[in-house]
Amino acid sequence: MKQGELKRPEVLAPAGTLEKLKVAISYGADAVYIGGDAYGLRSRAGNFSFDEMREGIAFAKRHGAKVYVAANMVTHEGNEAGAGEWFRTLRDIGIAAVIVSDPALIAIAASEAPGLPIHLSTQASATNYETLEFWKKLGLERVVLAREVSMAELAEIRKHTDVEIEAFVHGAMCISYSGRCVLSNYMSKRDANRGGCSQSCRWKYDLYDMPYGAERRSVQGEIPEDFSMSAVDMSMIEHVPDLIENGVDSFKIEGRMKSIHYVSTVSNVYKRAVDAYLESPEAFEAIKPALVDELWKVAQRELATGFYYQTPSENEQLFGARRKIPQYKFVGEVVSFDEATMTATVRQRNVITTGDEIEFYGPGFRHFTAIVENLCNEEGERIDRAPNPMELLTMTVPERVEPGDMIRKNGSGLINLYEENGVAKTVRA
Repeated sequence: MKQGELKRPEVLAPAGTLEKLKVAISYGADAVYIGGDAYGLRSRAGNFSFDEMREGIAFAKRHGAKVYVAANMVTHEGNEAGAGEWFRTLRDIGIAAVIVSDPALIAIAASEAPGLPIHLSTQASATNYETLEFWKKLGLERVVLAREVSMAELAEIRKHTDVEIEAFVHGAMCISYSGRCVLSNYMSKRDANRGGCSQSCRWKYDLYDMPYGAERRSVQGEIPEDFSMSAVDMSMIEHVPDLIENGVDSFKIEGRMKSIHYVSTVSNVYKRAVDAYLESPEAFEAIKPALVDELWKVAQRELATGFYYQTPSENEQLFGARRKIPQYKFVGEVVSFDEATMTATVRQRNVITTGDEIEFYGPGFRHFTAIVENLCNEEGERIDRAPNPMELLTMTVPERVEPGDMIRKNGSGLINLYEENGVAKTVRA
């Protein structure tokens, strides 16, 4: 397909709180997905009240963005009580769509809240175009594909249906099919499919040989390095062209419980990647190394492409020793800027010290580094070190900054990364 004919995909970011919603949209997200106070799968996330939804929707509209609500729990008898009124309220306050997997909730939303668009959740495990056509006949306009769909399968699906395709591009991978897991139910008596997942797959397990009459013996050595059931995170940043060329309508980023540092960085990166490729393949290739480098500035697990290109190998899929370690800490955000004195007022999130080399970054993939100078507390007193989170500080900066710009520093203390017997090692400063 010619470059000018390519459809611009939506960058869809997670928003666990109202603050994260505003950050995601400010940093390039075309849409965000949130959770309400019912029917979702993230009971520990900062789920939204209706008043918070109204504020978030108003902010999104001012920026030309959309807000979706995830209502993707598996309902047991009685769980659906009140769902009709709840969906009608979402419709009436301006939610752009609900993301649902349970057929009962889909039927309730369609019949009792007409006019509210419904998207099929990845929990429904859609992996072929016949499935998409089935849901289309029931009135759904978009399907979130299962994470297990390969790129070849995605291309085939796109050829046979015009249903909107939403596909995960970045974030955590569940060890079970499309997230439909019951490990948490058994291990901690928390229902993963009704909002209570304790992430039991991310615990360490061992395999034992237990000869009759003898003590148990670890097959691999007590507490092996790898997490035997825990997948690495997905990252498709280097393969954005494949996703666009194969007609993905929405790039979904996982992580409603992640920090504003994560949300701002990942939204910024994928928005810039989409812009670059739609400009030209050459523009994308030129900026790709910077995009990859940027993603490694936020805390996350090892990265791989999941199931898009092959069934992941053990070394790629299981989370073990990192090949690369994020070394940046989020230390603050800009509240205001005085251009006459080149002074920034910042809200601190981590320790800031005079003489630190810090990086400012903002929407549109803006970056510059600076040395912390003339650091002052709220009373205007010069200080060498600011250890208290959420304190308002001032500092002089060499370039213009904007309210909402973020600040981070290379604060891990790691000065060397090497491998010993296949295990990543570090030397500390």
